[in-house]
Order: sequence, then C-alpha cells, then structure tokens
Amino acid sequence: MTPVANPERVLFASTAEEFLQREGSLTHVRELHAAGETFRPQWWRRAAELGWTSLLVPEELGGGSVSGDGVADLALIAELIGRSVAPGPLHPVSTVLAGLVDSDDAEGRSTVIESLVAGELVASWAVYEPGRGWAPTESTVTAVATGSGWRIDGVKDRVEAGIESGIVLLVAVADGVPRQFLVPTDAAGVRVEAQNSLDLVKRYARITFDGVEVAQDAAVGTAEQTPALIARQAQIAQVLQCAEVVGILDSVFAFTVQWAFDRHSFGRPLASYQALKHRYADMKIWLEACRATTRAAVAAVSARSGDADRLVSVAKSYVGEHAPDMLQHCVQLHGGIGVTWEHDLHLFLRRATLNRAMLGTPEEHDLRVYALTEELESAS
Repeated sequence: MTPVANPERVLFASTAEEFLQREGSLTHVRELHAAGETFRPQWWRRAAELGWTSLLVPEELGGGSVSGDGVADLALIAELIGRSVAPGPLHPVSTVLAGLVDSDDAEGRSTVIESLVAGELVASWAVYEPGRGWAPTESTVTAVATGSGWRIDGVKDRVEAGIESGIVLLVAVADGVPRQFLVPTDAAGVRVEAQNSLDLVKRYARITFDGVEVAQDAAVGTAEQTPALIARQAQIAQVLQCAEVVGILDSVFAFTVQWAFDRHSFGRPLASYQALKHRYADMKIWLEACRATTRAAVAAVSARSGDADRLVSVAKSYVGEHAPDMLQHCVQLHGGIGVTWEHDLHLFLRRATLNRAMLGTPEEHDLRVYALTEELESAS
C-alpha cells in the first residue's frame, strides 16, 4: 500500500482495511456476483459510518476528514478498495458530492448532502451518452425552462450504480450552455434500465428522461459556474479511478511475486530464473510509476492547482496504458492456472480493464496532455 505517515490517517486506513477484509473480500465479491447483486445497502451504510462519504464535505455541512486532506484520504480508501476489488458506490457518490459542495447553492442542498454522507441515499453522475465517448461538457440531453422549473429530455448511459441510485446529477444543455440538474430516479418520465459490465459487481444503467419535470432549484450552481464544477467532478472521479488501479496492481504484484517463490521448476523456485527476474523488475517500475503519477495528481487536485487537469490526465494515461499490460504479465507468470475462473487474477484484470475505458482512454488523455501543455507554454 502507498505509505501513510499521518497518525490519524494510519488509524483511518487500518480501520478501513479491517472492514474490507471482513466484509469486502474477494470471496464476498464472488458471492455478490453469484447472487446477481452489486452491493448491499446495509454494507454501504456501514462504510459511510466509517467516514468514507464525508471526506469531501465541509464540517458545516456534516462532513470532515481525518487528516484535513479529504482528497488524499478518499484516494487512500479507493486504493484499499482496489486491493480486493470491493463493491460499493464510492466513486459515483464522491463525484456527486464534489459537485454539490462546491456549488454556490451548497447550503440549500444540505438535506441531500446529509443523506449521501449517512449512506442512506446513493447518487450517481449521469454524464455519458449512447454512442459518445468522454466529453463531459457536451450533451444532447436538453433542459428547457418552464413556468415552474425545467423540462428534461434525452438519454444517458453508463451511469454507475444507476439502478441503486435514488438521484442522479445530470449534465444537460440549457439555453446553449451545459448545466447540471439533480433528478430523482423515481420522477415521472424517468426510465432506468440495467447495463452489465466486464466487472463482476460494477453495474451501470441507461436512463431515459422523457419530458421529466423538475423544480427550478434542481439546477446545481449557476451557468457560469457549471464548467468549473464539471471539471472538479471529473478530476475527483479520475484520481479515484487511478488510486483504485494502484491498489489492484499492488495486490496482484505481491501475490505474483509470492507465487514465483512458492512455485518450483527443475528443483528451483521460479523467482531464481534471470529472465523472470527482469520481468518482475519491469513490473515493479510500472507499479511505482503508476503510484507516483497518481500521488502527484491527488496532490494537485487536493491543492486545486492550476495544473491539476494536466497532472490528472498524465496519471489517467499512464495508469490506463500500463496496468492492463502488467496484469496480463501476471496472468502469464501464473501459467495455466492464471486463466481459470477459480483464480482471482481475472477479477482484478476485469476492474482495471473497465477503468481503462471509462472517464477517457489513455489515447484521449494523451491528446489532452498535449493540448494543456501547449496552452501552458503559450501562456508563459
């Protein structure tokens, strides 16, 4: 695991790790898959009681973090979740909270925020659309002002935990500019359809909005503020994803190294062969580089640095490009057992592969890094 120096964070991490070992293990993940479930509401409420949902929320709205650095604390939880590919809506709930608490009308959202912090309500960010890639500020969903509020029409898909969500934070276009709206999933005109994914327990949803009427105060923040809110939410979602993959790589690399010491060929442990030593050395370099780029991105997002977008894209690109390759190496190093259903390797590979595709591919983030670097150089 990424080293933790702060004593409060050490206690926070050990408590979360114990909880995940007891109630979020790989065995638990397999049980959920067999039952056709994603996560259990009571499990998520217990996770919320441990403080997972409060880290981005200021104290005056019922939140707070153990170390004073909520983004870093949250990334630590995501990394621990990656070590056992545990279930739960940490990513979508945290992303929605990031937008709500930063908006100009955050105090007016106190009831929703409190319900999310308590784990009583699950929310998700409805940003993807059918047939379209990662373009969070672009939308074909429309929001038209009415006498009493807004009328919303359109379709969103790949909404994480959409079936379990009681409310979604929807990106739509209103008067030609992007806006965000809080829409209850049980509102008239909302249809939610389940979508499976490569992962065993992560599920998504396609949500259709057909003449959905919401109140005037459903709009989150002002039109001028919305691009900054969307950017902040994207940063939080992406660094959590990178941190989770670092946890995956940390866990898989550790048990693959142990396998090389335990498994013998011609009377010698596999770890003693020079060719395999080189492969393990390469993987260790990739792992530490994934950890380093992710830590830099987390620090930039936490500090709200002007370079945060670029550093997040660097991390998303590097982690997304190298993680699946590293996991495939681990599969090969395990031999035939590595490709069986019974071995846990594929659980990690599934989650990492899914994360690579969501919130922008490495190729998309490469282009973004280039564009942001050009802007930075032009400004200087």
